[in-house]
Amino acid sequence: MSFGAKLAELRLRKGESLQDVANAAGVSKTHIWHMEKGNSGNPSLELLRKLAEHFSVPVSYLAGTDGESSLEDVEAQQFFRDFKSLSEAEQAVLKQTLQLFKSKKARVDGPA
Repeated sequence: MSFGAKLAELRLRKGESLQDVANAAGVSKTHIWHMEKGNSGNPSLELLRKLAEHFSVPVSYLAGTDGESSLEDVEAQQFFRDFKSLSEAEQAVLKQTLQLFKSKKARVDGPA
């Protein structure tokens, strides 16, 4: 997936306008639009960092240097990092919640 397509997907998933992303990155709305459409040159490393921070993804995902991980993979990695930062008690609550959802899904879907 191209840089522009990744940028557009991240923006749309977050429900933001071109202007929202432009404000966060400190560039013009037109520049974001041109990047999404593939009509601009490679962004600077500084701009990549700002965009990556804004969307909570690694710079390597935007730059295409991570072996083309999907956005879902990137989100799962971020979730895991967030999970590891929780206390043991908070992790236990989250694990219990996950088990509850899994057992509920198994009841709805039936045995595999």
